[in-house]
Amino acid sequence: MFGYINPDRPHMFVKDDMLYRALYCGMCKSIGKGCGDCAKAALTYDTAFLSALMHNISDCDVKIEKKRCALHLIKRRFIAKPDDISIAIGCVNTALAYYKLLDDKRDGDKKGLFAFLFRRGYKRALKRHPALAEIIAKNMREQRKLEEEGCAVIDMACEPTAQLMQGLSRYLLGKYSTEHTEKLCYDIGKWIYLADALDDYDKDVKKGRYNVLYNAFSSPTKAEAVAANGGEITFIFNSLFADMRENLAAVKFYYNHDLTDNIILMGIPLRTRRLVFGKCGEGKKGDKDEQTQS
Repeated sequence: MFGYINPDRPHMFVKDDMLYRALYCGMCKSIGKGCGDCAKAALTYDTAFLSALMHNISDCDVKIEKKRCALHLIKRRFIAKPDDISIAIGCVNTALAYYKLLDDKRDGDKKGLFAFLFRRGYKRALKRHPALAEIIAKNMREQRKLEEEGCAVIDMACEPTAQLMQGLSRYLLGKYSTEHTEKLCYDIGKWIYLADALDDYDKDVKKGRYNVLYNAFSSPTKAEAVAANGGEITFIFNSLFADMRENLAAVKFYYNHDLTDNIILMGIPLRTRRLVFGKCGEGKKGDKDEQTQS
């Protein structure tokens, strides 16, 4: 998906770390089963989080097996067995990766050249879950339109991505979807968009690409934007965190939810602090280190 949602690992229970890794490996299997092996290249830890959240709320327990995989032939690993929910999330991940690369291609980013690798996987996702693909396509079109118009209103620019996550949660949860699950996923979508804008701020300014935070603050660097508008930025994120906590408390979970609590209540704020106050790109390096270790 977007690659920003991570846990606060030093404060994870051992059982949750094991589950998290099993879900991550399981999502690799699920993406391959639903969309083909090439689509696995877009795997991120976001999918493991979404798998944990959707399975728990849907009263669908994951089945974990100890198996070998193509990347780990010698030592067997705990892997969550693919099911309807994880395969659907894999389709979401593939479709989002495909659209993101198409956007990169339009923007002249070299990464966009790799869109062809996901075309077949996207077609398989479209065939399996046409409604999911339509939710993604509709909101990505609206996001693109706002960016082409140079939208400088932060809440307005975040809306399509927030609506995207809300719509996906409604589809994935089905009868288990509630007002609070939708609001929680809406807030997560809004946070993802802002996190991406923060992370890419300096790069977007340098390359002359759209960035809502630059359009709103007009500071030439992220450091200057934070120095001049730190109060407003902090208020935006703190408001999001408060809303997440409120809706999370009202969501019914069928199993232990220590893992998702860790990610939402500690991991997301931690990532935000790194993006706002840390060195540019520090968060993404951390992701790569985590994936290497897993």
